[in-house]
Amino acid sequence: MERKHNPLLLLAVLLLGIVIGVGGGAVAGGVVALVVTGRAASAAPADVARSASMPEPVQAASRLAPSIQSAVGESAHSDSVVAAVQKVAPAVVTVIVTTRQGRGSGSGVVITAQGHIVTNNHVVENATGLRVLFADGTLQEARLIGTDPLNDIAVIRVQGAVPGVASIGDSARLQPGETVMAIGSPLGNFRNTVTAGVVSALNRSIPGTGLEGLIQTDAAINSGNSGGPLINLAGEVVGINTLVVRGDNSGFGFGAAPVEGLGFAVPSAIFRNVADQLIATGRVRFPFLGITYLTIDGQVAAEFGLPVQNGAYIRSGRAGEPAVQPGSAAARAGLREGDIIVAVNDVRLDYNTSLRQLLLRYKPGDTITLTVLRDGRERNIQVTLGERPANL
Repeated sequence: MERKHNPLLLLAVLLLGIVIGVGGGAVAGGVVALVVTGRAASAAPADVARSASMPEPVQAASRLAPSIQSAVGESAHSDSVVAAVQKVAPAVVTVIVTTRQGRGSGSGVVITAQGHIVTNNHVVENATGLRVLFADGTLQEARLIGTDPLNDIAVIRVQGAVPGVASIGDSARLQPGETVMAIGSPLGNFRNTVTAGVVSALNRSIPGTGLEGLIQTDAAINSGNSGGPLINLAGEVVGINTLVVRGDNSGFGFGAAPVEGLGFAVPSAIFRNVADQLIATGRVRFPFLGITYLTIDGQVAAEFGLPVQNGAYIRSGRAGEPAVQPGSAAARAGLREGDIIVAVNDVRLDYNTSLRQLLLRYKPGDTITLTVLRDGRERNIQVTLGERPANL
């Protein structure tokens, strides 16, 4: 007796065969052909089992899938890096400095359409003349607006149109392991050189420099990169590159072993406030507690047997500086040596947040509440901030 086939069923199965044939190759298509002719209905169970295990092209494709996905992911990451660099590059400049001793150079980044450029204080220190070389090759005279030696930040300005203005990001959102890029002019000649790496750590302090709250990165930073931007994958400036540690010049006392990949940048949480004040008034008024302290991390906590991993440990300095300066805001509030500041106005100090960063949110004369760990328990102490003396 002749078997009659439902035309709609045949059409549906035929379409299914085409789809599977494209994804699985001729073998899978052959299996569907058996179904269409009705032979699959009478196939032995062993044939069915074998057919179910046969689509090697599908299996091969599944084995290749992780490699394909990896390649796609790397391509997308590369595209993000390129897009971020292209966004910032027109705003990156070479700062050419003339001093009595000769000429030098550094890097910088334009942060306003009015021509304000952020760079390092040590780049423009003692300058008798300043010029700015843009990425497009144009050269303009610049003038100094103001400096902040404490955070190694300076603002200079050019007149007229600028080829680009960088966006400033939020360094407080950075995470260790996050991709970042440094852009600058190493050796003064290779302008707009891009190096890539990751955020190695946050809230770093460098002994002997007075710098704290720094971003640590393994993106290559060479002589001439100072003052250039550290950017994230969104093309935002999250730091200003300031120094690199090599060999025995670190002040950490680890000997003369060579080191690589230890670059540091001033985070936007600090330099944005400093730059705004310099642009507005030409100077920075710092709130002042009047204490000497160590920024606590795992190493400091272990060395001094401290009960916390983050905070500011008030103690006398190595050069004999008092832990609490007489007559200072801290002295008037009753802070003492051995106290550990763990929060400012309920914002905790942590791996990403230094005491300096938090204090920069306020101005001299503001009254704040410090949470202080003393004798094993926390207490709140109100402090009216003073102003940092110009000679400190």
